Amino acid sequence: MAESIKTAVNAYYAEYSAYPTNVSFIKTDSQFYSALCTTTNTNGGNTRGILFLEVPSKCTLTNGTSPEIVVPSGFCRNGARSNFFVMFDQANQGYLVPNTNAGSTSLTNKMVASSVAVWVVDPYDDTGKKAVGTFK
Repeated sequence: MAESIKTAVNAYYAEYSAYPTNVSFIKTDSQFYSALCTTTNTNGGNTRGILFLEVPSKCTLTNGTSPEIVVPSGFCRNGARSNFFVMFDQANQGYLVPNTNAGSTSLTNKMVASSVAVWVVDPYDDTGKKAVGTFK
């Protein structure tokens, strides 16, 4: 799923010459979902109404009425499903330093040579610092 999200973000970038957000770090929440996974959000950045990503039902969770992209139920600890993290190289540095939120310390994967990184924190790593996802 992480690779599919990354491919969709790159397709979005190829179409609009911009990432689906103007910040460098996001989660796959309802706003991200509506930008990449629907054809009706034509005023929310996806002005051409292109479906960039089809999400299998095992990777969606409806939070109220807004769907979000989450890890499959088999990839969680104690039943807690989490969103994927997405980071963009908005500054054109040629690398990313994945972290669990915009102000946190880095995960174990440092200075990843990529323009887009998508990951989740490994639920079976008790340190909370191991990332699982796509970094190439």
